[in-house]
Parts: sequence; structure tokens; C-alpha cells
Amino acid sequence: MDEAAAVPDGPRSAGGRSRDAGRIEDALTTPLVEAVRDLDGYGGLVYLRSRDRRSLVLAMVTGVPRSLLRSWWRVPVGGALPMAEAYRRDETLWLPDERAGMVRFPHFTAGLPYSFGSAYQPVRSGGETVGVLVVLRSAARAPIDAPAVDLALRPAERAMEEGLDRLAPRRPGPGPAAYRVEYDDEPISVRLPTSAARPVRVGLIDWDLDSDRCTADDEALELLGIDRAGYGGAIVDIEARVSPDDLHELRESRHDALADGRVRSRHFRVRDESRGEGKTSYRPVELWGHLVHGGAGSGRILVGALVDAGGGLAAAEAAERLPDGLFSLDQDGRLTYANRRCEELLGSGREELFGRYPWEVITWLRDPAYEDRYRAAMLSQEQVSFLVRHPNGIWLSFVLYPDVHGLTGRVFATGPPTGAAQGPEAGSATVPGVSAPAPGPVTAARAGALYHVVQMASVLTEAVTVQDVCRAVSEQLLPAFGARELALYTVREGRMYLLWESGYPEGFLTPFEGVTLDTQLPGVHALTTRLPLFFESPEDLSLAYPGITLDRMNAWSFLPLIASGRSVGSCILGWDTPHRFTPDERSALTALSGLAAQAMERARLYDSESAVARGLQEGLLPHRLPAVEGLRTTGRYLPGTQGMAIGGDWYDVITTGRGVALVIGDVEGHSVGAAAVMGQLRSAVHAFAASERPPQEVITHTNRLLTELESDIFATCCYIELDPRTGRALAVRAGHPPPLLRHPDGRAETLDLVGGVMLGVQPDSVYPVTALTLAPGSVLALYTDGLVERPGSDIETGIDAVRRRLSETPADSVEYLADRLVGTARRARERPDDVALLLTAYR
Repeated sequence: MDEAAAVPDGPRSAGGRSRDAGRIEDALTTPLVEAVRDLDGYGGLVYLRSRDRRSLVLAMVTGVPRSLLRSWWRVPVGGALPMAEAYRRDETLWLPDERAGMVRFPHFTAGLPYSFGSAYQPVRSGGETVGVLVVLRSAARAPIDAPAVDLALRPAERAMEEGLDRLAPRRPGPGPAAYRVEYDDEPISVRLPTSAARPVRVGLIDWDLDSDRCTADDEALELLGIDRAGYGGAIVDIEARVSPDDLHELRESRHDALADGRVRSRHFRVRDESRGEGKTSYRPVELWGHLVHGGAGSGRILVGALVDAGGGLAAAEAAERLPDGLFSLDQDGRLTYANRRCEELLGSGREELFGRYPWEVITWLRDPAYEDRYRAAMLSQEQVSFLVRHPNGIWLSFVLYPDVHGLTGRVFATGPPTGAAQGPEAGSATVPGVSAPAPGPVTAARAGALYHVVQMASVLTEAVTVQDVCRAVSEQLLPAFGARELALYTVREGRMYLLWESGYPEGFLTPFEGVTLDTQLPGVHALTTRLPLFFESPEDLSLAYPGITLDRMNAWSFLPLIASGRSVGSCILGWDTPHRFTPDERSALTALSGLAAQAMERARLYDSESAVARGLQEGLLPHRLPAVEGLRTTGRYLPGTQGMAIGGDWYDVITTGRGVALVIGDVEGHSVGAAAVMGQLRSAVHAFAASERPPQEVITHTNRLLTELESDIFATCCYIELDPRTGRALAVRAGHPPPLLRHPDGRAETLDLVGGVMLGVQPDSVYPVTALTLAPGSVLALYTDGLVERPGSDIETGIDAVRRRLSETPADSVEYLADRLVGTARRARERPDDVALLLTAYR
């Protein structure tokens, strides 16, 4: 099983698996079972990362039916799920009950609306996180706190790490470990140990029906209470041990064998003297067998098995005498036992029910709400009760008693609940002494589909640009449905153009770029007909579209992207194995494609507006800075990633009669309005500076102008007038972060400039002037707060980090130095604020 191995780098066999790779269950089974025990839980899961690192794949499950978790066999690493968050953050997560889950992970709880606690512990190998251990715990058990959970799971975590490390040994020689722990197969089910029970004893006999001679093994003689030394080998020796009341049963076994060729469950009791109490007691025994005809000269022999029926037979007989219906379901919900009264109440025979789901066989139990009661019992490990109205008019009360190996149920006739409705809602009514039904009338598949739809809607609300939408769709759909390829196309002027692809061979999609809407392709037809297309094998796709170019995939879905009645494009998903699309999966994919289309249309309008806004902002910022003898200047601007991706940050270099003015400012907000105010302020500062007003007057007049605009927008600014001949400078600061100065020896400091209030707050504010002197070889850095502010950290820490980087970076090239200072901000996926930087090197 290649996908189930922890595979180190190195030689691989023809099957694709490393020759020295072991089985994943060798590393996970014992620690998983012990983790469930140590946390007093009832179930456990282990997720491991997939080959492409996009998903967490359920590798092992115990105590919980795999079928109930089908929609969570594969989850996106970036999803709003507790196991994904524990993996991303590499820290233990504890949700004591469904209320805690609803607060932190509302979408996940909506998909599994049951009462249970859950703990999530990262699993490591080779020093990196490769998966997550999950333990499920009844919310009704004694509460425990997060530190106790972490302490309880540590031994299992260490044991898993050691086991996985053994499967993926280190590369010989120096260097990092070559671990590749990954999983892409179906989950492995592990049964939790059962409580100690008396083993079933079975003995074998050969009964020659012609001579009445009987040979028996040691277990059969022990069941009969016969000592081998005193056993004469005749059937009469056995009859002497049988209760006189049951001799007929034993003797009828001969008749059964001769008439039917077999014996089916003949019961009789034998004397049991093992207790040594001086009183005769009896042990029930069951005989099964079939007739064998020997060759010439041989007799007719009954080859039989004697079974100790003490436990099972007594329990079954007791259950048959109960006035209530009694039934048992295995862990997956299939019926394994029903007494006669249960047959009568349900109106269905045991033979029809055995091995099947009751809600599939009995038509009036097919409401998804009833199957959900079983799921609620198994996932909460608490008693669940509900009422159902039988088609003949009587009310039946069902009580479910779960444990980790299955479920026992009781059903009995009862009176209608007070105010009972006459319709489907009646199935969820309650009666005194019967607990309320569990919430959530949805099937497991529907629950999973609900989660994916809600999760996609949540993620898409935060996607702003078309690229954001494409990335979100890719990150959600591929892991959620186990697909390997995704392509998103948009339609423009009657042609299809690729917006995003993931997983395709290089160049495979090139021939399809720009195809017209009359091309015979499934992606085009899905868009023009507005109907999704599903192909479960290459044969199906080739039959529908003869000659179509196929890649390595084996199943496909082609989904139209329709928004408000307008055709937006197509979404194509590919699976690397033949894939059966269930009705629920088809519905979920269709719904998700609609969400993606709406988000894409909204993002396309946003991108158009943003292009106009960015053009406005680019026109307001200086295209080049003036050349000044003795100075080298350069600027950088990075828009924020939120909102319109434009803002009010600006910088400028202005020549004056006394030297050069270095300016940086920040208008609050990220909108076209903020950019417009920024343009007005930049023009005002430029005009005041060019008229050779002193620095204090430049800022004072600019402040008065902003207050007169009555825009309710404030701004910060730092203005430094520098004489390049002497290095002397006058600085004014209006609510702006302090400049940084790198001295010729490489030491950098934060300049403590006396400052005034932000621009636009008070029309008559006074702004002090600070005198500075720059030595040749100095570098002055002016910046906006977007460069130094980080979520969860104060601005002083950010300023100090930039100061250190300014000191540690060579100042030979002012361009290189600027790139280094904005490098961290440029690489950040999320920038809450704009970033502006103006560097001036003084020669």
C-alpha cells in the first residue's frame, strides 16, 4: 500500500514505494488506542498530510464508524477546522464540548452538530509536524482542563513520533533528516479492545451413526464433563451426561442428519460438576454438524461442533421473553440482532433486516432525521430517545444505548405526545421520561456537504480580487473532494480564457486557450448549457467526446459558473482514480460552483475599480525623484492587501532655494477618497516648499488647509529640509513615526524629534522644529507606520527591527538598502496598511 507508507528519500521500488518502508499502522495503532484510554475518550483519529501538502488525510480511526466521518476523510490544511488549525499552529487544541466548538469553529460544528469533546495534538516526525492526533470524548464525562489534556496526550505523541521515525529513517551522513511522512489512502479502522469476557468454547466430534461410536477432542470432552481416561467412545457415554429432559434433543440430531444431511442448532444441557457444591447444575450446549458418507466399508458420520451456549443462548432467550422490542446495530449502523417483539413492532422480519441499515429497509424510517439519531448517539456516546408514528397510527418510542462497538436499542409502543403534530414533525416530539432528540436532521453526507458549502461561502466573503477567489476555490475544492487537478476559465468576447490552474502537466492546457463557445469540449458545453457534467471514468468521457485529449486523470466534473443569470466561466476538476459522484456530492459541487461564480463576478468588478484607483494613485506619486548633487534618494511604495489596495501614503523630494525638502506622509484610510486627499496634501506641501517657506510654516499651512477641507480625514507627516552643502537640516514631525539615521560607521538610531499633533485635528496647532546635522556617509530613512506595525506587536518593536536591519545592511547601494528594508513587508501575504519609504544617502 504505497500511499500508506512513511517514505524516506532514496531508491524506490517498481511499485513506487521505498523498499525499506513499513506499514503506517505499525507506528500509529498502539499509541492511538492508548491516547483514547489515557484521555478517557471513546474514539480517536489520526490525520497525516497528503503528498501535495494541501490536505490532511484521515489515516486511522478507532471507536467511531468510518462512515460517519466520510466527509472529513480529507480536509484542507487552510480550512477553518480544529485539526487544520492544530496542524498549522503546531499546538494542542482542546474543545470540551459543542459550545466551545461553535465559538471557535462554527462551520465545522454546523456540519457535526453533536455533543462531544475533542482534543487535537500535532504529530511530528523528523522535527516537523506531519499530522494531527484527535481524541473524541463524551461531553458528559468529568470536565478536564487544557493542560491536563496536553499532559495526557504527550506519551501517545512521542510514541507516534518514534514509530514514524522508524518508518522513515534518517539519510546517512551529515545534513537534515529525509522524512516524507504522507498518506493518500482510505482510513484504516482499528477496533478498541473489548472488556474481558468469557471466551466461546468449541469442541469437535465425529459420530458414526451406524455404530453409535463417537470420537471427541479434548475441548468437546471438557464441555461434556467427561474424563478422557474414563471415556468409552460410545454415544451412550455422552447421553449419560445429558439432562434427562434434553435427551430427545440429542437423539433428534441423528434424525436431522439422516433426513437433511445436517444438524442445525440442537440445544441440550449437560451436567456441570465443576463448581463442586454437591448439587447438580447444567451447562447449555449447542450442536451443529453435517453428514459425511465414507468410502466402501465406512459408515455415515456426523462431523459436528459442540458450542458452549451458556452466555449467548441465555441472553437470546431472555431477550425473546421481553415485552419490548430489542435490537442491536453494529458500529456502522447495520442490524445484527432483533428479538421477535421488535419484528412485530417494526413489521419487518429479521432475515430482511440483518446486515442492513433499518432506515433503508423500513420505508417509514427513511426520514434523514431518524438516521441522524443513530449518528448523534454514536458521536456523543450518550443515550438518545425519539418518537416515531407508525403508518398504522400507533406511536413508537425508540431509546438508543451506544458504546464504542455498536448500539443497543429498545422500541416500545406508547401514547402520542401532548400536542402531537400530524405529519413529519411528529417524529421529533418528546414524552415524559424520554430525552429530547438530538439536533440536526441531516445525513452524514449532507452534513459534510453543508460544511463545505458554508466553509466556501465564508472563505469567499474574504476574497477580494479575482486571484483571491481563484486561490480560495482551489484551496477548498481540491482537498474537500479529493481532486488532483483544477482549472478555472472565464469567458470574454465569446472565448474561454484560463484564470487559474493547479495540478495539470506543463503545457497541457495551452491548446484550449481562447477556444470559442461552439467548440466541442465538455467545459464549453457545461457553460453554454448551464448544466454540470460528470464523468466517472476515461471511457465515459471519451464516449461522450470522441478524440478528446486526455491526461492522467480518471474522473472529471465540469461545472458552469453562473452568477445572477450571467455566464462567468467554467470550473474543471479532475480525479486521479475512477470516482463515483453521489447525489449529495453532485449537489454540493453544483452549489459550490454557484458560490464561486458570484464571488468571481464581484471580484472582477472590484478589480476593474481597483485598476482605476491604482491609476489615480500612481499619477499622484512621483514618477522619479529629482537629482540633487551630494544626495542619492530612492523611494518605495507597497499598497495594503485589504480594501482597494490603495491608500494615502506618499513621499516626495522637493528642491528649494535653501536646499532640498524630504517629505513623507500618511493619510488615514484605504480608498479613492484617501488617495484624493493625499494628492491635495502632496500638492500643498510641494507649493509651500517651493515658495521657500520655512519648514514650520509649510506644515502649519498644510494643517490649516486640511482642516478647511472638512473631510473628517486626518494625516501624519514628517518634513525635513536639508542643505546638501553642510549637512545641516531642520525637521518637523506631525504625528508621524520618527525617522531613522544610519551613521557612517553603520550604527543606526531613532531620531527623537519633538512632534506636534496629526494634521487636520486643530487648525491652530503649533509644530516645533528640530535641528540636525548629517555627517557624510549617513543615510536618513523616512517611512510610514505600515513598515513597522505588525499584528500582536507594538510599534516600538517594529521600529527597532527596521533600525537593526538598516544598521546591518551595507549602504553601498541605496536601491539595495531600500529593497532590504521593505523585503519583509513585500513578502507578507497580508499587509493591513500601506508602506512608504524614502531613503536619502548624504555624500
